[in-house]
Amino acid sequence: MLTARPDVLDFLLTRRSRPAKTLTAPVPDHAALMPILTAALRTPDHGKLEPWRLIVLEKPALDRLADLAVKRGQAIGQDADRLEKTRRQFADADLVVVVVVGPVASPKVPEGEQILSAGAVCLAVLNAALASGWGANWLTGAMATDAAFLTEGLQIAAPDFVAGFIHIGSETSAPPDRPRPDIAVKVTWISA
Repeated sequence: MLTARPDVLDFLLTRRSRPAKTLTAPVPDHAALMPILTAALRTPDHGKLEPWRLIVLEKPALDRLADLAVKRGQAIGQDADRLEKTRRQFADADLVVVVVVGPVASPKVPEGEQILSAGAVCLAVLNAALASGWGANWLTGAMATDAAFLTEGLQIAAPDFVAGFIHIGSETSAPPDRPRPDIAVKVTWISA
C-alpha cells in the first residue's frame, strides 16, 4: 500500500477553479511555471504516445489573439455578446497554457483515449497551478476548434485542436464554492 497523503486528498476535495475574469498579474514566471508544466506532463498516457503538447501564451501573444478572435468571431457569425466574450477570453488574460491534442496513429490506442489523456493534461495543469498557489481556470470556446484561428494564431493544423486554454494568474477574489454532484445519484456500486 502507498503512503497516505491526506493533505493531497484534502486539496482535491476542496479545490475550486477561479473564474478567468478574476485572474490578473502577477502570473508565474518561467521558473514558477516549469514545475506546473512538468507535473502536467506526468499525466497517464496509454501507449506512451504523448498525444498532446503545450503552448504558453504571454501577454503580447494574447493581445494578438484577442484581435484575431474578433476577426474569426465575426467570420463565423458570433453575436455581439459572444464576440465580446471571445475577445475578452484573450485580451483580459495575462498567461494562458494551451493544451493541444495531437492524435497519433496507433493500432492499439484509439483516438478517443488520446483525447481523454489531453483532457487529463488540462486538469493536471489546472490542479498544479492551484496547488502552487495560483488561480487557474480551464476554458475552451469557439476558438478551440476554429481551424482558421488555430492555423493563423497558433500554427496548429488539423487534425490537431485545442483541448483547453488554461488561464493562470493571481486571483482578485475567491469564488464561493458551488453545488457539487450528489454522490448517491452519480455513483453505482456493483458487488456481484
